Amino acid sequence: MESAGVAEPAIRSFERCYQMLEANETGMIPETAITPVESLPDLNTIAQTITPRPELLAQTAMLKLNGGLGTSMGLERAKSLLTVRDGMSFLDLIVKQVLHFREATGANLRFLLMNSFSTSDDTLAALAKYPQLGDLKALELMQNKILKVDAKTLAPAEWPANPSLEWCPPGHGDLYAALAANGNLDKLIADGINYVFVSNSDNLGATLDLALLTYFADSGAPFLMEVTARTSSDRKGGHLALRDGQFILRESAQCPDEDMDAFQDITRHRFFNTNNLWLRLDKLRDAINASGGFLPLPLIRNSKTVDPRDKKSPAVYQLETAMGAAIECFASSAAVDVPRSRFAPVKTTADLLTLRSDAYDFTKDGRALLAPEFNGVPPKVDLDGNYKLVDQLEAALPGDAPSLRKCKSLTVKGAVEFDSGVVFEGDITVINPAAEAKPIPADVYVNETVTLA
Repeated sequence: MESAGVAEPAIRSFERCYQMLEANETGMIPETAITPVESLPDLNTIAQTITPRPELLAQTAMLKLNGGLGTSMGLERAKSLLTVRDGMSFLDLIVKQVLHFREATGANLRFLLMNSFSTSDDTLAALAKYPQLGDLKALELMQNKILKVDAKTLAPAEWPANPSLEWCPPGHGDLYAALAANGNLDKLIADGINYVFVSNSDNLGATLDLALLTYFADSGAPFLMEVTARTSSDRKGGHLALRDGQFILRESAQCPDEDMDAFQDITRHRFFNTNNLWLRLDKLRDAINASGGFLPLPLIRNSKTVDPRDKKSPAVYQLETAMGAAIECFASSAAVDVPRSRFAPVKTTADLLTLRSDAYDFTKDGRALLAPEFNGVPPKVDLDGNYKLVDQLEAALPGDAPSLRKCKSLTVKGAVEFDSGVVFEGDITVINPAAEAKPIPADVYVNETVTLA
């Protein structure tokens, strides 16, 4: 790992995870070890009662996780370069948000990206059209890579057919190692940066909220997690819980099989992690120094094959960590219940179709806001395997995306093309039983099943 240029904090973190693996620590969190979180402060109340302090923006950095390629959607470059609307990508809209804050307040809001070796070149090239951002290399943190571990021998996995597959990302918990590497953390603090707002680049709902920044700064908390109410579509997402009075995050990979029903009970475990986090850098530095140069995050042991496309290739463990799990590393960490509008990630082509439709309004300052008609819960869109890849979705959209403004749910089975002017309202199912793609004629469809003859 040293010879491959992996940062020292990431190596120390990997060593700890490997020692836990050797000790057969699975990282599992049984239901008997935790209690549900019943209630939390909510952002709506905070916004009504707090006086925002714009001067805090000069002490704040907005950091976007930008290491993903979106390979599950057929992409081969940074997912943030995917077009969202009107020729603008996720990255364009994020930059628009940053520049708006700077222009509106006069504060030099710091902008950071955590790229991977796979996304760095394309991302920096795309940002070259924004000279206002300054030195692009100065805004980049680099994600580390770690070794896959042979599940039988616990030795480093070997795959001579493609040695690059012997490595894997360490999960987004690597954020803290990336911050600690090369003196990055000390440099930020020396520059007067006290607070960092972290979110995923594919979540356009995660904008920097000045009221929440003020609340976080005034609270003195070292770490704050934004959570929101779970719905049926979030049953598999990591949830907030309490263990011995301390907040923790439990991911599905950390839940024993026998407790999965309780894990997925959204009335029991009501809040899930949006991956929008607020960090106080001096407290983070103290915690990292106290642990020997890394943050001691819980192990997530993921069982895979060394070649993910070849299920007959050797079994391996990927030793990962989640950045939200840092909530348990600080005794006085906090959580806030935020509206669903702050969680709009694009993980599938169904998410992308929803975002491209009129279910979302885009503001002049680059924010994507769920239309008020939805009361915070977006329409449920289910596309079959004909649309797994972005290219397949775009082939089905020769014109505009269908209107979903009044749609509760949309299910599409079979290959179709959406004509411009298609409007879906209520609960809609579209079925094409034929092998060849068929168009959905422009019309208003209300609470019906549309079978294409």
